[in-house]
Amino acid sequence: MSIIEVKVPDIGDFKEVEIIELLVKPGDTIKVDQSLITVESDKASMEIPASHAGVVKEVKVKVGDKVAEGSLLLLLESVATQATAPATAAAVPGPASPLAAKTAAPAQVAPVAASFSGQIDIECDTLVIGAGPGGYTAAFRAADLGQKVVLIERYPNLGGVCLNVGCIPSKALLHAAKVITEAEEMSHLGVKMSEPEIDLDKLRGWKDGVVKKLTGGLASLAKARKVQVVVGRAEFSSPNTVGVETPDGNKVIKFKHAVIAAGSSVARIPGFPYDDPRVIDSTGALELRQIPKSMLVIGGGIIGLEMACVYDALGAEITVVEFSDGLIPAADRDIVKPLQKRIEMRYAAIHLKTKVTRLEARKDGLMATFESAVPGGSTPAPQLFDMVIVAVGRRPNGKEIAAEKAGVTVCERGFIAVDKQQRTNVPHIFAIGDICSDPMLAHKATNEAKVAAEVIAGHKVEFNPMTIPSVAYTDPEVAWMGLTETEAKAKGIPYAKANFPWAASGRALAMGREEGMTKLLWDPTTKRIIGAGIVGVSAGELLAETVLAMEMGADLEDLALTIHAHPTLSETPMFAAEMGLGVITDLYLPKK
Repeated sequence: MSIIEVKVPDIGDFKEVEIIELLVKPGDTIKVDQSLITVESDKASMEIPASHAGVVKEVKVKVGDKVAEGSLLLLLESVATQATAPATAAAVPGPASPLAAKTAAPAQVAPVAASFSGQIDIECDTLVIGAGPGGYTAAFRAADLGQKVVLIERYPNLGGVCLNVGCIPSKALLHAAKVITEAEEMSHLGVKMSEPEIDLDKLRGWKDGVVKKLTGGLASLAKARKVQVVVGRAEFSSPNTVGVETPDGNKVIKFKHAVIAAGSSVARIPGFPYDDPRVIDSTGALELRQIPKSMLVIGGGIIGLEMACVYDALGAEITVVEFSDGLIPAADRDIVKPLQKRIEMRYAAIHLKTKVTRLEARKDGLMATFESAVPGGSTPAPQLFDMVIVAVGRRPNGKEIAAEKAGVTVCERGFIAVDKQQRTNVPHIFAIGDICSDPMLAHKATNEAKVAAEVIAGHKVEFNPMTIPSVAYTDPEVAWMGLTETEAKAKGIPYAKANFPWAASGRALAMGREEGMTKLLWDPTTKRIIGAGIVGVSAGELLAETVLAMEMGADLEDLALTIHAHPTLSETPMFAAEMGLGVITDLYLPKK
């Protein structure tokens, strides 16, 4: 046993803060990282955690005292068997939302930060690493709030994966694919068109032109806000410096605050012949090098199925392999079913509960060997394909920026844990987007980015959404938000639901697309909306109303009594709400 002085750790720019709450008293046994006091400045509220474990012998402060880094808080009788860890200030979490906690890994000992004493080339208030949707949003918002900002991007164009090789180019190609398939299907309505002639160079050029407009616009926005853009690969060299390998040599940037927005990379299955140009990932698929006669898509998630939609429309024969027991595993089965039924009629095969164990590069193609993912399951025979897309997810880039030199904790998977204000374990360093938690979605990153920038500027804000919507831009689209039925059942959460079939929608029938469905989930007691799922044309656009409803605490009556234009697909959430209330007239529901 020994007596330890527990002091205020590094709390960033906060020079003197007032204690508003004592969370421990003499005699309490505390653990490492347990909160000791709550402090508040004009910028934010924070909890100061314990650097050691033990028994509190004496508290040296009281409510109303002002403390700073190094101030003595209490005397602790240490417990020899307890581990210790560096302490950092953590922002006080706000009201709980239905989303899971944002910690990406169990608590772990923070790495020892490095020091840097070399020449500084650039100094700034806020440094942002990564210029994807999260990164450029953080940079622009920080600049708007008066910060001197430097934005680092390893590629020549701003926009990251999303704008350059992800969300935007894929949606451009999916639009072309939808036009082609709609033209094909008009023959059922008595309008027959000749087979389209695909000019790949022109189609690729159009897609690239869309990307160029957006990335060029970002460059103009950065210039207008006086955000300094540095092109190169960044690595931390200390808690307040980053080294950047630029085309003009290495540059060192010193910062007061940093936002890590370094994103994610495609995941790979070990052992595949990735040096063969016929084995591609989503980036390669968007390059549109050629249209193969046969294509294997490994991964039946959102990315894999979107690429399958594009290449199917352009004429490739598609086979999909998915390890789990269903396509788009995160969504409820009932809203995936119409998509699966449609593509089963178009694709060569869909193999569920199946994995690819070997991919052999041959002169005449790529030979895929399959294996059942469940004992005793059926296994497809080996098959030769002209091209293979590997779309088995993405991994965070947390281990590629030398975060440990800044003292930032990175979990084994590469995630950086943050609190609700996007702070890492180092108070003046923030993380947003793919690198800090699932889901890896651009719209999550942009909202986190604004929180981080505003916290740096002294605003009392946090990231606490009721839900983060997800959309698969397939044909038909699959979209969901809030609680899924699968999740509710697994967690034992009470819910009620209504499914409105688009076969009863005049607009859907007029479009020849009545396979859709709109589902609402609500709390049986309050009737507040707690989840929604939509499958059908433009489902991603329709979902926005339900997201807003959940954020505003709307109930079934709020949706049912809101007058929607007729005939529109936007009526379908209203009809589902009317079903829940038992007042729908567009369907006949037998009385219970």
